Amino acid sequence: MHILITGANGYIGQRLAAVLAEQGHQITCCVRSKKRFTTDHIPGPVQVVEVDFSGDVSQVSFPEDIDVAFFLIHSMREGASFEASELRAVTNFLQLVSATRCQQIIYLSGIVNAPQLSRHLSSRLAVEQALRAGKVPVTVLRAGIVVGSGSSSFEIIRDLVEKLPVMITPEWVNTRCQPIAIRNVISFLAGTLLMKEAYNQDFDIGGPEVLTYKQMLLQFAAVRGLKRYIITVPVMTPRLSSYWLYFVTSTSYQLAVNLVDSMKVDVICRPNNLSRQLNITLLTYKEAVALAFQKIEQQEVISSWKDAFSASNADPRIIGNIEVPVFGCFKDIKRRTIDGNEQEVLQKIWSIGGETGWYYGNTLWKLRGLMDKAFGGVGLRRGRTHRTSISGGDALDFWRVIVADKANKRLLLFAEMKLPGEAWLEFQINQKEEQSELVQTATFRPKGILGRLYWYSMLPFHYFIFNGMINALLKTDKK
Repeated sequence: MHILITGANGYIGQRLAAVLAEQGHQITCCVRSKKRFTTDHIPGPVQVVEVDFSGDVSQVSFPEDIDVAFFLIHSMREGASFEASELRAVTNFLQLVSATRCQQIIYLSGIVNAPQLSRHLSSRLAVEQALRAGKVPVTVLRAGIVVGSGSSSFEIIRDLVEKLPVMITPEWVNTRCQPIAIRNVISFLAGTLLMKEAYNQDFDIGGPEVLTYKQMLLQFAAVRGLKRYIITVPVMTPRLSSYWLYFVTSTSYQLAVNLVDSMKVDVICRPNNLSRQLNITLLTYKEAVALAFQKIEQQEVISSWKDAFSASNADPRIIGNIEVPVFGCFKDIKRRTIDGNEQEVLQKIWSIGGETGWYYGNTLWKLRGLMDKAFGGVGLRRGRTHRTSISGGDALDFWRVIVADKANKRLLLFAEMKLPGEAWLEFQINQKEEQSELVQTATFRPKGILGRLYWYSMLPFHYFIFNGMINALLKTDKK
């Protein structure tokens, strides 16, 4: 079966592509940029179509022999106009899929049973209706909170539980929801392929329990062996709630606003027998959390919501700039001869950030992260998805990986922190005569006078931080 997956580099899309490929299906992945999409986790050959569904698709075409197309595009993090962006994506998607032999569209939506819906859930419902206006039969699977390693809800709850022994929370922690394990979501998506009984139908999918957000926080703590106390106050406004989530967790402020808006709405499934028809054993919330931590400990996290460009402040077009600008830029270049083990130095570069830290001045890096949060940036809390491996497009603290070319020993990062300009940090190991040389380059392209003042004010810090970092990278175990 030939299956097309939109949003293939998203949290759900990456995992779904891997599972369907393992089942022997032919996979075509739609991504905004081929340069930030890796197929390492997908067994077998994969066809990749580069398309921005929010833009002009007149020069794009889908393979004609598609059997099923998954619509997994969500734009909740794209600011105030995300509803219009999602409807634009639907229109362009239907235009492209209508030229194929596609027999079924499968859409992962949200649970929309409450009498009053949030903007996020209203947009999901509008997308459903737009998809059904096309000629291809549509199957809609409606899910609430998705629990799995790297999911936004999992990482936000993890931040809250692991960092706050006592939580002063808004009243929405008493809102009820029906969380579902990511493993079950993928099983439902794969199980409804060409299932004719599911054509032009919608199904709510959720786990076996209805829980409040407070119960989810406490159960998460229990799985982690932590004792937590939650105090609910009625005076926390939606704006304050959004700031609370933004400063404590790794979420962006725009996403926090939309999450708080949705958290005021009960998200409970209508009963159906789809799980029995597909022979799916639903995992409890605690089982889903425990399984997620098994994946984290085994470094088997395939995808994370933080790696999506929509979770950042950056222009997605920046991923194409694999060469750092030269003109109008300030540069700090450090060079060191590698006397020790070159591969060990390379691995230290590939392990930078996250729990490993930045090898020198970590307190200053954390302070810079707090300053970034205070000014509406992403801060340091995003960390990294894997401890020792990096791919183009990954989030890395407040950086975005532009190039991760281990064969050519080059790592290029683009800053997503709030800056009066644009910044890059590059590590390159070169062969110089008979010795290897590590070149570490910080580049800053200022915007106006403020950008120039920023660079000069940071020079004393750069001197210590960048010197300390390159020296620490060269400290290897000589053999």
